[in-house]
Amino acid sequence: MSETMRAAEGAARRILHCDMDCFYAAVHMRDDPSLAGKPVVIGGSAESRGVIAAASYEARRFGIHSAMPSVRARRLCPQAVFIAPDFRRYRRESEKIFAIYRELTPLVETLSLDEAYLDLTGRLGPWGSATAIAREIRRRVRSERGLTVSVGAGPNRLVAKIASDFDKPDGLTVVPPGKVQAFLDPLPVRRLHGVGPATEKALAEMGIAAVADLRAVPLPALLERFGRHGRTLHEFARGVDDRPVEPHRERKSLSTETTYAADLRSLPEIEREVERLAHELDAMLVRHDLAACTLTLKLRYADFTTVTRSRTLALPVADGGAVAACARELLGKTEAERQPVRLLGVGGSNLVSGALAQLPLFA
Repeated sequence: MSETMRAAEGAARRILHCDMDCFYAAVHMRDDPSLAGKPVVIGGSAESRGVIAAASYEARRFGIHSAMPSVRARRLCPQAVFIAPDFRRYRRESEKIFAIYRELTPLVETLSLDEAYLDLTGRLGPWGSATAIAREIRRRVRSERGLTVSVGAGPNRLVAKIASDFDKPDGLTVVPPGKVQAFLDPLPVRRLHGVGPATEKALAEMGIAAVADLRAVPLPALLERFGRHGRTLHEFARGVDDRPVEPHRERKSLSTETTYAADLRSLPEIEREVERLAHELDAMLVRHDLAACTLTLKLRYADFTTVTRSRTLALPVADGGAVAACARELLGKTEAERQPVRLLGVGGSNLVSGALAQLPLFA
């Protein structure tokens, strides 16, 4: 299929990306009016080496964000109100919100408790437009649940996702098919799906900062530099995204890793980094309401030799302390104490619903 035909086909699609605003914190702030206007932080105690799962907009102004160690968040904002996560409450609330979505279309792809794609293609019904349905979603979430949701509407997932972040909180950004290029061109390339820090740096070395710059690069040059990913970059820079909304998609794994500018040489330093990555993975599991049955530690030594060590647990875990303990155990099965380390990563696989991680508590 030619690019022109694919773009035309994509223009007929109507996709929404719905993203709840500071969901975990917002639920507590709704239920406890005394928290209004205060910097609210959801996460473990700063005294127990906890990690931040979410922060209100008031807390974010101090630089607090998810996956940050609680002790650092406390230093940034001593007056912050710390609240222990209540995932049962969040799951119940999420189910009620997603029920609203599914009344409008059965094609709802769950990304996490607070984020979803909706495909409205051919399902506009009496509303007549995706914009009208987006307004109805925002109205109902506000009136029925007392919360706010930011919505992006566009001809595909790529555009809808970027649009939902444009006017947070409680925003609605609509990008008609004919305005996609004008919408994307001035954006930094980092806003495109699949452009992480490493790709962003590589593009910057090519003199590419904005999507318009990327669009000007011939496809052969991108393929030479990025391989198959170059074609994706070429298409996304033109607003072409054929990925479907998949209501029954299952996430198979989650992971986080860091490549260091200077090799790590001391074991205490490596252990601290492993613990940090473990808590980052924990925050990711929490955001997606998942628990991991298998944990994997990845190392790359200074000579570029890469090794992995894995352990499958008797019970699924979604707790930062348990993930960190397992990661430290796996670290002991490597040569980290004797060889400089240039990359560390911690991952979880064989994922199950986060609710299953709570079962042992009630056995």
